[in-house]
Amino acid sequence: MSGADLWGERLPRRLGLWSAIAVIMGTTIGSGIFRVPAVVAERLPHPLLFGAVWVVGGLLAMAGALVFAELSAMYPRSGGFYVYIREAFGPMAAFVFGWAELLVIRPASYGAISIVSAEYLWRLTGYDGAALLGPGPLSRAQITAAFLVALTAAVNYRGVHLAALVQNVSTVLKISALLAIVVMGLTLVPTAAPVAGDAAASVPASDAAAGTMALISAFGLALVSILWAYDGFADLVFIAGEVKEPQRNLPRALIIGTSGIIGLYLLTNWVYVRVIPLADMPGSPLIAADVATRLLGTFGVVFISAAVALSTFGSLNGSTMTGPRIFFAMAEDGLFFRGIAQVHPRFGTPARSIVLMAVLGMFYVFARTFAQLADQFIVGIWPFYAASVVALFVLRRRHPELERPYRTWGYPWVPAAFLLGAVFLLGNYLVSEPWIFAADMAVIASGVPVYWFWLRGRHSAS
Repeated sequence: MSGADLWGERLPRRLGLWSAIAVIMGTTIGSGIFRVPAVVAERLPHPLLFGAVWVVGGLLAMAGALVFAELSAMYPRSGGFYVYIREAFGPMAAFVFGWAELLVIRPASYGAISIVSAEYLWRLTGYDGAALLGPGPLSRAQITAAFLVALTAAVNYRGVHLAALVQNVSTVLKISALLAIVVMGLTLVPTAAPVAGDAAASVPASDAAAGTMALISAFGLALVSILWAYDGFADLVFIAGEVKEPQRNLPRALIIGTSGIIGLYLLTNWVYVRVIPLADMPGSPLIAADVATRLLGTFGVVFISAAVALSTFGSLNGSTMTGPRIFFAMAEDGLFFRGIAQVHPRFGTPARSIVLMAVLGMFYVFARTFAQLADQFIVGIWPFYAASVVALFVLRRRHPELERPYRTWGYPWVPAAFLLGAVFLLGNYLVSEPWIFAADMAVIASGVPVYWFWLRGRHSAS
């Protein structure tokens, strides 16, 4: 392999602008838009609140994209958040992020995405993916999901060119499928479905204050689910070390890709509500297939099930492209096993890091449900979204002399708005699901003593 480039990156830079955009859109548009609307409708059974929470989620995603456009252009290195947190807060904070990615965040992402892909594959065949496979406790969907994790790992092991090709093709197909749903929903349904639900339905008339608090809590929980659907808008930064002309292409890709996702999501949800009354959505967990069934009958099921299975496979592939680079960066810094920093001599990939994450992802497939994994991922990643945005403020103050090819639009108000959203999201989840929140935070916090043990062992070895 050749030596490090201008920014100290040893992995070859092979991804152009459109491949970078495909990483963002392909990773983000996965299981969420095809499944989350039913969860949101259950928590917010009112059309105005249903639409508002999707807009709020999109605005938060765009605010984050603008922040990461500046950070990634400053530090176009593999590792993304890990690099920004290390530069702003030091190696211990960066290690804790990597620890959380290892045990909480990335395996949960692999598990949740692969489970939805497997469920739609089984729906395509006409069999029940939830059915048990033989006398044991494992379902068809779980076995299939584990296979998909292994398959995407094999693709990424063989090289970023092959992984990018899979990503580009799957992204084009999934966007085409969503646009097809939008066009069919607008042309085949002359009027919108009757909208049921009342924002005050679940608010006790005798206690307006308690009702308001319940509504705020429901909005926050719905936002957790929606941010699962939007998550991925920043995943490109983890693989920034393999993007060509990074100081130009990274900001452009983040802004273009996130804008496209927001527009597509709002259009798709509009069509969902036109076709299926809001009150019926909670009983429609595989909502995209149900919408297609109402529009096209049996053919609609085949079409959308194939599209969703492919879409979520592309999202899984994108997550497999990006996530292992975190542990590659940690290992290069001596904060993880040195062998994980090895670049494959033939394929130019962080091969051992890819294998490690695939094994953990397959384990999580069998350990938790989709809903548990999605919530675990969001609660795990958002403290580090917030920390990375705080890093922008710290680095602006500490290193004003650094070259900034892109500066965050609306600074400091846009980053501040993102931080307020993150605090609201996490605080609401703490109040609503205290035990789940506490368990995730305990695992993340355990990274602090592990860091000190790691340093002690490294010093002893030297």
